[in-house]
Amino acid sequence: MQSYSTAVVQAQSSRARYFIVAMLFLVTALNYGDRATLSMVGSPMSKQLGLDMVDMGYVFSAFSWAYVIGQIPGGWLLDRFGSKRVYFWSILTWSSFTLLQGFVGLLSDTATIITMLFVLRFLVGLAESPSFPGNSRIVAAWFPAQERGTASAIFNSAQYFATVIFAPLMGWLIHVFSWQSVFFFMGGLGILMALVWQKTIYSPKDHPSINPAELEYIEQGGALVNMDQPQSAKSEEKNPRLGWPAVKQLLASRMMMGVYLGQYCINALTYFFITWFPVYLVQERHMSILKAGVVASIPAVCGFLGGVLGGVLSDRLLKQSGSLTLARKTPIVLGMLMSMVMVGCNYVQAEWLVIGFMSLAFLGKGIGALGWAVMSDTAPKEISGLSGGLFNMFGNLSGIVTPIAIGYILKSSGSFNGALVFVGAHALLAVISYLVIVGPIKRFELR
Repeated sequence: MQSYSTAVVQAQSSRARYFIVAMLFLVTALNYGDRATLSMVGSPMSKQLGLDMVDMGYVFSAFSWAYVIGQIPGGWLLDRFGSKRVYFWSILTWSSFTLLQGFVGLLSDTATIITMLFVLRFLVGLAESPSFPGNSRIVAAWFPAQERGTASAIFNSAQYFATVIFAPLMGWLIHVFSWQSVFFFMGGLGILMALVWQKTIYSPKDHPSINPAELEYIEQGGALVNMDQPQSAKSEEKNPRLGWPAVKQLLASRMMMGVYLGQYCINALTYFFITWFPVYLVQERHMSILKAGVVASIPAVCGFLGGVLGGVLSDRLLKQSGSLTLARKTPIVLGMLMSMVMVGCNYVQAEWLVIGFMSLAFLGKGIGALGWAVMSDTAPKEISGLSGGLFNMFGNLSGIVTPIAIGYILKSSGSFNGALVFVGAHALLAVISYLVIVGPIKRFELR
């Protein structure tokens, strides 16, 4: 129950933080749109260029190899130079490499095409690596604890919004122009977004639209308003525990390792949907690429609604119960249990049932996607960027394993049945991780 004085401050405050989370939402939608480009063009591109399922599995995984490698360096850059500066260069760079993928069709040798696709996707992943730690960092700086679950859910739900908007658009671009046009459009859009970011994003104390009442409200609620001040090399030398010793402490924590495992499993669902799902619709369910683009947006709408619902539910539970553990774990467990219904697609033929099962799975995945809220709640305040990078590194190992594993499952069985079981089993393992391993959720304190 908030005090009368806090309520008065909140009523009189500006709303700059809402614009900040809106920008995070838009940039994250673009982020996932660029990740999904290859999955949308995968079927026509592989036919034209002569790539088989295993080739595509490795190319799909290239993004995550780099994304995983870049997490700790990306987190370190955020802590050293601040979110605005690092994020600007991240958007500009990943968008440029996305655009360049449109030129691989000019190559004639299959091995060279695979190599160039892998390299460009690898570079996109490397450039995107600071994005989600940056999101978590900005939310921790701008939002009080009681609003953090909703704010994190909003930017995280952009991954579904990206499919809603970009999947039909990409399908149309492929149908009317060519698969290359998808890369040109998305890359150009990202370069424009980088310029908008540079002009509109500030830390709380520097934002021109924030008033003292809002600054006081978020600071009283636990927002780390001084977080986005670049760290100097000297400060790091004075406090050496902020480097690898801090990483070792995080890896020794049962709570943090449980959270990392949970994120790995949740991301298995994410990477199925942004890599193989459109291919599943085209090759297993025999839809046209244009129809697949539209159909893919239906479960994505459910995922978007689930993402917002999960954050709102979590924050409401926190206000009512005062238990951070209950508030964060409940939506995650319920959501992952719902996601397991995707396995039901193996036992039906009707398109409407397939779409229904996938929509329900997407809804559950959205509700349960609170990993970044948990990270904002648990990351040591001294190394929020580094901690977020480590969390995202573990989570996105799944982006390496899942596309490749599904590629081999498809090549050996000729069917997506085993792939859906593989992904559904990860949802169950996420439930076990949060119920058995994580324990109480609280901010981790460095020793």
